[in-house]
Amino acid sequence: MVTPQPIKLSIIGVKGYPYVYGGYETLVKELVERISEKNVEVTVYCHKGLFKERPKQVQNIKLVYIPCLETKALSQLTHSFLSTLHVCFSKADLVFYVNAANGPFGYLTKLFNKKTVINLDGLEWLRPKWKGLGARYFYFAAKKATNLFNVLVTDAFEMQKIYKQLFNANTTMIAYGTDTFVAQPVLLLTPWNLKEQDYYLIVGRLIPDNNSDLLIDAFLNFKSNKKLVIVGDDVFNNAFAVQIKNKIKDAHNIVFTGYVKDANILSALYQHAFAYLHGHEFGGTNPTLVKAMGEGSYIMALKNKFSCEVLNEGTHGDLFEKNIESLTSLMKDSEQTDETTLQRVQTMRLRSKEGLVERYQWNYIVDQYYQIFINLYDERDVQ
Repeated sequence: MVTPQPIKLSIIGVKGYPYVYGGYETLVKELVERISEKNVEVTVYCHKGLFKERPKQVQNIKLVYIPCLETKALSQLTHSFLSTLHVCFSKADLVFYVNAANGPFGYLTKLFNKKTVINLDGLEWLRPKWKGLGARYFYFAAKKATNLFNVLVTDAFEMQKIYKQLFNANTTMIAYGTDTFVAQPVLLLTPWNLKEQDYYLIVGRLIPDNNSDLLIDAFLNFKSNKKLVIVGDDVFNNAFAVQIKNKIKDAHNIVFTGYVKDANILSALYQHAFAYLHGHEFGGTNPTLVKAMGEGSYIMALKNKFSCEVLNEGTHGDLFEKNIESLTSLMKDSEQTDETTLQRVQTMRLRSKEGLVERYQWNYIVDQYYQIFINLYDERDVQ
């Protein structure tokens, strides 16, 4: 039952709003802009250092700016901790966290009797970038989240199975979404001198988790006449990224665009690429993969349980094994100029869009979250 009083919802775990930097930030942007029209009063906790201007409200979204330790390992954790202290003494009815790393903060929200939801994201403890203590913390945090939060959300059925197997925890599956297709002109790509289907596309940071080295090595190994366009970077300029850049610094056919903020230009990069290369390995429903589907890209994705789920075992994109030879062979086969190959690649682009079933559409996704919030609010009201 929807109360006539607005539900006071606070969100913790993102860099802020409006701040579209990554998957979580996009999820929160899409969520708050829709759900605030459904009798929900939304407050987003923002990283103070990222905002020169700090309005208390943007449209009808309330904003709270909290400082943090600006380091790769501790910025988000310290921000979430201080935000949690703030929210515990606020009038928030519900608190929505993103990122399993925030799991232990459930001790505080539980102590203050706040109803909580957490989106757990991927298998952070398996990611190469988190080794030793970092990996152990993420596993510990994910386990604690399963005990301390009222509702657990995973963004893939395969992730749902993993949490059941590892922690005997029941989760609600709500996938990640993407925008409705809007055709963008190739002229938007003029700054990089890119032409229609004349390049492969990689979107994501240069980190081991994304198998950036495998994708780039396969491209170099194939010696394609096309270009390789890499969108995004690692904001901390890690050693892995530096090593890759040094290796390909003399390659004339590799283009770094940096982070692309303009949504239309990013869509154009997907739409006009010959193929989108996807090497992400440890997430659930990956935002860049779903976007590639929404933009009608020809997808070449690393074969793992998450990509297989989203692409329906290869119906909506081609899959390659985790080795250079497998991707090189796929590239070589796809660049053949015979009529059969040309027709097949075009068919895969059409099938890519067809993979965007209801669970990957933002309105449906927001409705699912809204129902969770309503149920939790009513539960709180009864108690």
